[in-house]
Amino acid sequence: MRQRQSSAVSSSANTRRTQNPIPTKSQQEEKEGSQFDLLASPKNVYLFCLAFRIVNALLVQTYFNPDEHWQALEVAHRITFGFGHLTWEWKKGIRSYLHPLLFAFLYKVLALLGLDTPWFMVKAPRLFQSLFSAFGDLYLYKLSVILFGDQVAKWALFSQLTNWFMFFCLTRTLSNSLETVLTIVSLYYWPCIRPSSSKLPLESRKWGLLIAALACAIRPTSAIIWLYVGLLELFVSRNKLRFIFLEVAPVGVLVLGLTFLIDRLMYGSWVLVPLNFLRFNFLSSGGDYYGTHKWHWYFTQGFSVMVFSFLPFSIAGIMQSKQWKLSGLIAWVLVLYSVLGHKEFRFVLPVLPIALIFSGYSLTALKTSVSGNGQRKKSADYHNKFSAKMLLAIFFLLATNIPMALYMSLVHQRGTEDVTYYLSKEVVEGKVTDILFLMPCHATPYYSTVHRNLPMRFLDCTPSEEKGIPDESDQFMMDPVGFASEFAKNWSLPSHIVLFDSEEMKLRDFLVSHSFKEIKRFFHAHFKVDRDHQASVVVYALTGS
Repeated sequence: MRQRQSSAVSSSANTRRTQNPIPTKSQQEEKEGSQFDLLASPKNVYLFCLAFRIVNALLVQTYFNPDEHWQALEVAHRITFGFGHLTWEWKKGIRSYLHPLLFAFLYKVLALLGLDTPWFMVKAPRLFQSLFSAFGDLYLYKLSVILFGDQVAKWALFSQLTNWFMFFCLTRTLSNSLETVLTIVSLYYWPCIRPSSSKLPLESRKWGLLIAALACAIRPTSAIIWLYVGLLELFVSRNKLRFIFLEVAPVGVLVLGLTFLIDRLMYGSWVLVPLNFLRFNFLSSGGDYYGTHKWHWYFTQGFSVMVFSFLPFSIAGIMQSKQWKLSGLIAWVLVLYSVLGHKEFRFVLPVLPIALIFSGYSLTALKTSVSGNGQRKKSADYHNKFSAKMLLAIFFLLATNIPMALYMSLVHQRGTEDVTYYLSKEVVEGKVTDILFLMPCHATPYYSTVHRNLPMRFLDCTPSEEKGIPDESDQFMMDPVGFASEFAKNWSLPSHIVLFDSEEMKLRDFLVSHSFKEIKRFFHAHFKVDRDHQASVVVYALTGS
């Protein structure tokens, strides 16, 4: 039975049932006003969200996680243009080609149109991702309408579009971004997530299964989400055997079978990516090589930082709505990911929109002022439709999230993006012949941005079979001068060297002694993240090159 909702967040369906058959003047005005509503139809919602995400994609100009470039764009560039670096994950067979193929298609279109220029190679992938991100926004709105009504849906969408981390991350080319979109779209089609009174075509669950299977094919860890939803659906399903054997099994076999065929074609041999992924990340704790956090990190830091100032509103929305199935999904994901030693913000990105739906619920509850006798105050003025509490809440959320979103997207850690874009333009003019990146591994974009098949070298950080043996990247960071001196004995002298200022200060004499001089310096960050403060990225060129 559908849970009882407060009057502040009653659904539009319930509202229609209680309306007077003869519309009043205020109802006629509301109907006329709705014709100009940006969110009057799904098409309008999508176009509005698409316009927003396009601007969003253009404003994201910073470096966040290496996988955005090295596990998506670099692989796609190699597929389309024949050159690009494949990291050790692809040699171990723990990544599927399904996600990079999307961007390989994009690159092919750019090449055919003659648009594979430096600007388009940098901007086009995130603009392409914005097409998918807008669908995620649309389905968050549609899911909120089904659960709580259109008023909550509007404020849930407001929360989604103004949350700093969604702005910072959703248009990036991470597989987690697409996984998040697929998660929200799929949840919309699952009967167990919807209120029991809502009508749903029989085919809906199959669509939910299909999209969930695609999410798992792109990121095997997405199975954590769908295990919860699947068990919930199994519990409420009238025909459990039909659900398992005539829906889950066929759809799973179809999607995973197609994924296996794609990977067979791309790898050149049969590779069971989900099995390899499970073995490395769960059975052998291979992800711990890249750092570990305390078990409570997602609760005390990770997810809390992502939700940010929306956190109290999300918690209030959970308590007020009593929608325990969705809030239980958030808790399930955070608990299971907390068991793993290696933790990252992006791993729990798929449940962030759910938390923001609850934020929309509590914001809607603040919309109308309540008088002393418990009756809602009626307003004759549009500006009085919002209570003082709600106006204060909106101001607080915008004042905290907009500066954070812009700073993280435009300022923090932008140097490594700027330097490769600069080098790509210098390559076009014939000023660069080969590049050495003397910095932690995967700290910059690579061939997917430079877009020329010239010799380039970065410091390797492939996990060693033997524990305790530092990789090239670690050796360099421990002793930059000693490593560079030894490395120079066997190098083919590059025309350009790229490094952070923290190491450049130690290597300045070494670089000058090998006839290099500084030609460009890019701002990178105001404060350190997980290493020494890397304030800027410096480019040195061989004298006379």
